[in-house]
Amino acid sequence: MVVSEPNRRLAGLLLVLMPTVVAGGASLLALIDDPAYRDNELRQDLWRAGHAHAGVLLILALIALRYLDDAHLGPRAAWMVRHGIPAAAVLMPLAFFSAVTDADATEPNAMILLAPIGGALLAAGTLILGFGLLRRDRT
Repeated sequence: MVVSEPNRRLAGLLLVLMPTVVAGGASLLALIDDPAYRDNELRQDLWRAGHAHAGVLLILALIALRYLDDAHLGPRAAWMVRHGIPAAAVLMPLAFFSAVTDADATEPNAMILLAPIGGALLAAGTLILGFGLLRRDRT
């Protein structure tokens, strides 16, 4: 199996980013005794969601990059897959983390709107990749 240069380079970058997700998840353990974190259920929920999404979506982006070279896609569609899924892996966790920067927040701020943008990129990227892989069988 040969992986294209753009996909290999982006996969390398995503793998370098993965330890930041691990370190961030471990940092949540240190926050258990911090009243600013412990006493705000919204912050707890969104920060846990941020770390979970970051890890899962980075792995999904790596898998998508592996399959991208096997899909029958034009350059624009391939670009959308190559960049849309990894962008979702950044935007969605960023939305969760930055939506509750205030320790007293009772509802998310406007940064939470990054989550549906990331979700749209994720949906578009996975649908395009899926159809590209199905089209390959017909060509």
